[in-house]
Amino acid sequence: MPRREREQFLAGLHVGVLSVADIRSADRAPLVVPVWYGYTPGGEVLVETGRESVKAELLRAAGRFSLCVQDERAPYRYVSVEGPVTAVTDPVAPDLRAALAQRYLGPDEAGAYLDATSDQLKDDVSFHMRPQRWRTADFSAFAADFNGTGAGNGTATGSGTETGSGTGL
Repeated sequence: MPRREREQFLAGLHVGVLSVADIRSADRAPLVVPVWYGYTPGGEVLVETGRESVKAELLRAAGRFSLCVQDERAPYRYVSVEGPVTAVTDPVAPDLRAALAQRYLGPDEAGAYLDATSDQLKDDVSFHMRPQRWRTADFSAFAADFNGTGAGNGTATGSGTETGSGTGL
């Protein structure tokens, strides 16, 4: 995917899948968990978690993480970013917590959620990550050829595309 398209896709509403190295033992695979996240094109990825959670412990130890988001409807697309943790906000900023709740639940349900989970505000932290590496795939060109509309070239557009600089930050 071109830069603008991949950044818009990442900024879209998706549940992210966060991956971080699990240093607790040599025989463990990375921790991989679904998360709510925030991202504005050209900016940083933000995730929130409990200060004492395993996720927070591993994010602090590794100092970096990956996040993958996808469109589960055909033609399939995904964006995966990886980069260093650039900041930890402790405790999480109330406006960030509210923005994430509104992003994923909408204004009405977000208010009820925030009221019901207000105790978490003092226990949560946010991790900020600057995307350094991007991997993207957009299978729409392949789907067009497969369906006979002829818009593609028989390959998955952007499949496996990786860049080292990502956002140019």
